[in-house]
Amino acid sequence: MSEILVATVDGVVTVTLNRPLQRNAVTYDMWQGLARIFTEFDRDPQVRCVILAGEGDDFSAGADISEFDKVREGLQESKRYEVAVDAAGDAIYAISKPTIAALRGYCLGGAAHLAMSCDFRIAARSAVFGIPAARLSIVYGVSATRKLFSLVGVTAAKRILYTGKRFGAEEALDIGFVDGVADDPLLDAGALAADMAENAPLTIQGAKFILNGCARGQLDREAAERKIDEASASLDYIEGRQAFKEKRAPRFLGK
Repeated sequence: MSEILVATVDGVVTVTLNRPLQRNAVTYDMWQGLARIFTEFDRDPQVRCVILAGEGDDFSAGADISEFDKVREGLQESKRYEVAVDAAGDAIYAISKPTIAALRGYCLGGAAHLAMSCDFRIAARSAVFGIPAARLSIVYGVSATRKLFSLVGVTAAKRILYTGKRFGAEEALDIGFVDGVADDPLLDAGALAADMAENAPLTIQGAKFILNGCARGQLDREAAERKIDEASASLDYIEGRQAFKEKRAPRFLGK
C-alpha cells in the first residue's frame, strides 16, 4: 500500500510510514497493513532485521483522529479499532527478527505504541514524544501500557499517561523510553541493523523469545528449551565453529 513503503537492502528491511503531509498519522487501514507486513516478515528467512521510520520530518503524530467519526465512533467501533492497533503493535513486538524504530519529529499516541513495540528506539535530538489519550477520554490500551511500564517504570508511565504532556529526546533517554539520541537516527539505525544482520538468526530469535517472555512474566520454558536445542543442532552452529577455527567471518543461513 502506498501509505506504507517497504525497501530491502542486504537483509535489512526499512518500513516507512508514508503520509508526510499528515505527519504520518496512522489510518485504520495502515494499522491492519502493518500487522500483515510484520507477520509476513517473520516468515521470510531473507529478512534479518527491520527498521521502522516515518517519511519526511516526523515518525508519526499517532492515530489519524480525523477518521474517528467514521471508524471509531461508538463502543463497538472503538473495540474493533483497538484490536487493529494492538495487532499492529503486537506483530512488531512478536516478530522473531530484531526491530529498530528511527524517530524524528513527532512520536505521539498510537505511534508511541509502534515505537515501543520495537526492540530499540533511536531518536533525533529534536524528536517530541507524548501520549495524549487523557485529552481525548481514551484509555491507552493494555498492550501499549504494558510496554510503556516495561520501558520507563510505573511512576514515569503514570506521569506520561495522566498529564498527556509532551517531552523531548533527552528526557526520553533519561527515563528509558528511547535507547539513544542521534543527529541522524535512520543512519544510526542502519548501522545497528547491519551489525545484527551478520549474526546468527537462530541466536537472535531465541534470545528475543526468552527476553520478551521474561519481560511479560510469561516465559514458556519448554518452547525456550526447544529454541536452544534448535540452535545447538543447526548448520549455523557448525558454520560458527568452523569460521572461528578458520579465523573468518561466519556465513549464517538461519538453519
